[in-house]
Amino acid sequence: MINKRLLIKNLLAHNDESSFYDKKRKIELGTKEGKAKFLKHVCALSNSNPKNNSYIVVGVEDETNAINGVDFFDDSKIQNLINAYLTNPPLIMYENVAFPHLSDHKVVGLVSIRPTEEITSLRKNIWKYWGGSIFMRDGSISMPKDFDIIIKDVNSEIVKSIENKAKNNIQHTLDGVIEFINKKHKDLPSFYHVFKEQFVVCWAGNPKKIKDNIYYSRVDIELINEQVRLFYSTLDEVSISYTEDEFKIIEYVHLGLNNQFKYYPLEEVVIVFQENGSYQMETTLIFEPPQFNKKTLYHIYNANLSVIEKLKKDIPLNATERKDIKNLPATYLICFLNDFTEAKDKLLEAKPFLKKLGGTVYDSYKESVRILRKMKYS
Repeated sequence: MINKRLLIKNLLAHNDESSFYDKKRKIELGTKEGKAKFLKHVCALSNSNPKNNSYIVVGVEDETNAINGVDFFDDSKIQNLINAYLTNPPLIMYENVAFPHLSDHKVVGLVSIRPTEEITSLRKNIWKYWGGSIFMRDGSISMPKDFDIIIKDVNSEIVKSIENKAKNNIQHTLDGVIEFINKKHKDLPSFYHVFKEQFVVCWAGNPKKIKDNIYYSRVDIELINEQVRLFYSTLDEVSISYTEDEFKIIEYVHLGLNNQFKYYPLEEVVIVFQENGSYQMETTLIFEPPQFNKKTLYHIYNANLSVIEKLKKDIPLNATERKDIKNLPATYLICFLNDFTEAKDKLLEAKPFLKKLGGTVYDSYKESVRILRKMKYS
């Protein structure tokens, strides 16, 4: 069992970017350019390491190795993106790794890439890269290569050594539990459970009992052995249940119009722990989009367009518009879920203006985009 925080430290300490790992300040999967560049790096790392794992560390400054972190990213369908665009796609996992010095909402992203030992190539065109292109690592750079490349295994022993140094032990686990309960979340009720005498899951949140069910808000859930954050949200509510073999999370999203809001089940995550020291994580989208009156939605949609036009032209908003913009990302999401197909593009176009406003408005934007991303690859 690998402690992912130690693994990241060992990767950063080993040397600069190489043919078996890359580091990024951030990745942008919301744009064609961002997806294309991410796919290129995955393709290159997979081809350059036919017999060992390779990694991308996200949230690290290129020049200084400073660990600044990125926002929590919980796209469980990232493998679907890889499968859609790559031939002979590697197995890929994106994990959110907690570091003590980062603020609560920041983590370091760790992309693990397990190759198939077949040559990986682009399945179809994306951005400026042509379908059929093959990429390899040339030092720290992902470069296009010819079809007659010969893949050599030169990194297996190095990667094996780095991974062995990052294996977990009892002290790391105990330190992780104490840090989670006494330092990170000393202001929240915290809980833990041990599975199969090996795995420790900790969670914290504000509990709320409705009938016979308990829901949590301000939720943080970590698999302590691997220092991986399984879930984090300051907005949504979550139900948690577990048996001796599995840990289940159901995430709910808060949607509605005109002060009539309701929690809707969004996604179910089940972690099944095995006796042999392994575990499997299964994610299922269970979202049934709420339907609203089309006449009301047309009015809201047009009002949103007017607000964004004012922001583009730097025209001050009136009191009603200042109130409306707080709900703009969520209402654009609802419009899209009710067959306003252009609402998604309008929401994405609004990003720079909502980001400038910051605060809860931009948080709402990120939440709406996260839900759209989950739906796209399901």
